[in-house]
Amino acid sequence: MVPVDIIRSSKYCSHHSGRWGECMHDVSDLRKGIKVEIDGAPYEITDFNFVKPGKGQAVYTCKMKNLVNGSTLTRTYRSGDRVEQPQLENKKLQYSYPEGENYVFMDKDYEQVVISKEVLGQNRFFLIEDLTVDVLYHNDRPIEVSLPTFVERAVEHTEPGARGNTATNVLKPAVLEGGFHIQVPLFVNEGDIIVVDTRTGEYVERVAKK
Repeated sequence: MVPVDIIRSSKYCSHHSGRWGECMHDVSDLRKGIKVEIDGAPYEITDFNFVKPGKGQAVYTCKMKNLVNGSTLTRTYRSGDRVEQPQLENKKLQYSYPEGENYVFMDKDYEQVVISKEVLGQNRFFLIEDLTVDVLYHNDRPIEVSLPTFVERAVEHTEPGARGNTATNVLKPAVLEGGFHIQVPLFVNEGDIIVVDTRTGEYVERVAKK
């Protein structure tokens, strides 16, 4: 599936076999959320400001986040400037197994795809065998992995809470299967199954008691 922000700026592009060829954004099309390429790296615009002085060219100031390493930069453009659009592609992969510092996935053609823990970030703690994920590629290299918003994980270790305590606003540390550290309500015990929000890494609810 092609990202929505790329579809909106498709007047400079042609679509072929699920991939976007080299194309350019006119600066007048730039908006927050649009993806651009700077010095060979993909960036997403996180803030956008347009100023039209009484005389002279309009000025477009963009704050951007590097989609590979998270660094930020600010660039200023003027009317008529054009900015390169990155070659991005979304694929659905199915998780298979860990392999050292890497994680092995399978594509629709049953070809193995290896993704590093650096690309996965904390998402690696929520991987479950056969889980389907969305992977964003830049120039045929995986740069971002998106999981389902919610996953269920078992609590491997936590201190027992007070019997009958159902408070949800008092939290305690816990370790989930896979090694993720999280804060959970006092009533959650080892062996319980809880729902975790993969976007924030936070507890959502308990769905099964040991």
